[in-house]
Amino acid sequence: MPCCRLRALCQYETNKLVRIQSVRLGSLKWSLNGAILLFICIMMLWNRKYQEFDLVVSSVTTKVKGVAQASLLGVRNMVWDEVDYSGPWKGKNSFFVVTNVIVTKNQKQGKCAQFPVKGRLCRTDQDCEKGAWDQQRHGIQTGSCVKFDVLKKTCEVSAWCPVETTSTPPRPALLAAAENFTVLIKNNIRFPAFNYIRRNILPQMNDAYLRSCHRENDSLCPIFRLGDIIREAGEKFSEMAVEGGVIGILIKWDCNLDPLMQRCLPRYSFKRLDEKESNKTLYPGLNFRYAKYSTVNGVEERTLYKAFGIRFDVMVFGQAGKFSFIQLIIYVGSTLSYYALTTILIDWLIGTSCYSAEVGQNYSERKVESVRDQEKCILCVSYIDENNLRLVKRSQKKSLQDIKPISVQPRKEDMGHLRAILCLLQTDDDTNHDVQPSLHQKSDPNAKPRRPAWCLCDFCAASSLPQEELCCRRSEGTCITSSPLFEQLVLRRSLLEAVLLYQDPLSPSGKQVQTAALRHCAYRQYISWRFGVPPNDSHPAVPSCCVWRVRREYPSPDGQYSGFRPEMMTSMQACANGEL
Repeated sequence: MPCCRLRALCQYETNKLVRIQSVRLGSLKWSLNGAILLFICIMMLWNRKYQEFDLVVSSVTTKVKGVAQASLLGVRNMVWDEVDYSGPWKGKNSFFVVTNVIVTKNQKQGKCAQFPVKGRLCRTDQDCEKGAWDQQRHGIQTGSCVKFDVLKKTCEVSAWCPVETTSTPPRPALLAAAENFTVLIKNNIRFPAFNYIRRNILPQMNDAYLRSCHRENDSLCPIFRLGDIIREAGEKFSEMAVEGGVIGILIKWDCNLDPLMQRCLPRYSFKRLDEKESNKTLYPGLNFRYAKYSTVNGVEERTLYKAFGIRFDVMVFGQAGKFSFIQLIIYVGSTLSYYALTTILIDWLIGTSCYSAEVGQNYSERKVESVRDQEKCILCVSYIDENNLRLVKRSQKKSLQDIKPISVQPRKEDMGHLRAILCLLQTDDDTNHDVQPSLHQKSDPNAKPRRPAWCLCDFCAASSLPQEELCCRRSEGTCITSSPLFEQLVLRRSLLEAVLLYQDPLSPSGKQVQTAALRHCAYRQYISWRFGVPPNDSHPAVPSCCVWRVRREYPSPDGQYSGFRPEMMTSMQACANGEL
């Protein structure tokens, strides 16, 4: 046993191919293969699949330049420089520019009336809770209800007084001049896998270049006008400056580090990142508060600023590629499967009506070998009033006559068997001039069995096995056993003896031939006549009327018959095909 297993391991298996000699199919095959090869090469060069890639590691620093003058409420014209509008509010890879403000001057620690928010008014002190605080108030309630103005009373709070009374930013924005500010972006990148370092200020960019470059003329210029950034993001600076927002500055590095095709330059793009429509989002824009403190007559005071502005987030991403023989081999190996599309397309073309049906059937038979589950017995049925063969599954409950076919196939004539039978009949006719029965000749009425419900020819016999309940016809009509050819091809003793002698030249002849051999040979003759070459892995089923007619002609001495056996039918099929 171990030796057998070892021999099984020392084997090699390969696929079986079918070669079709056709100019059209050959031309189509090489045309499709050429198109696939062209597509593979284009995609390899376009996506650089022959390279090994590494992701970028980067750092960003920014420097904003610009000066603006704004007239604030209660404050004289004030000059704003980069310290005022962007100084302490820089984040990692981002910078902020103030574009609009709300100013509350001269705030001191004390008690004052709370600004009414969403109709929160009071009538008596009972409406105010001492020590209470919520997000909509500017201080802690004292428990008193005081006048806010002539008509309104609100709860008194301990806070920086006077409290902030305005929440809507002014239009137009007070620092709309920030549109002309500029920002210098310095981006240093590195690809660790290739130990490659670069920055967006290229070696050929000197001080004179940076002073005069403009993005409209040079897409690689690292100095950007804020108004141009907002415009390329699809927004208007004058509208965005009122409530503020967030803009993304995207820097993409797509580098090719191969010596003959080296290229590593940044590409800039811009996009708004926040929701811009005030009527669709709660708390739109971007704002925060800060204060400037002073001491007047020993009392600390402050000026409160609610600043609206635009935050610019610089996001760097990208990759670098360099030739790798391993990646090239992996890509080539993965694309070899594309050539299977040629086989699939041509197989589909041959199997459709676009091509010859005869060639398609022949190709399918040679390419595909059908193997059925041994537990499923597939029976082959042939009716005298149909030219096709029906393949059905054997049932233990349903009559074979009533089972629906799983497929219908054309009948294939066994030309070798047909020629041999014609020769034997011609030889037999020279010595036997018996008168043959007519087409409508009936058998002995006394020998005719009682007609079952599934019988349509009136000559079948009842059976207890469903697989034997089969008639020679699909519709009512004359039985095939009444045909003169049935007498000559199936029942004639001289022909059956000749067939047996042809199959076994040393077999006994004449009266020495056993009746069982003649009976089984008659079954084989019927199968070869009505089935031709049965489909593979199927078992031809002989109709009940034919079986009983053969049995009456060549009866068993003891009256016992084996009945329908698929294993025996397999051997009959082999005989019919000339294999035995």
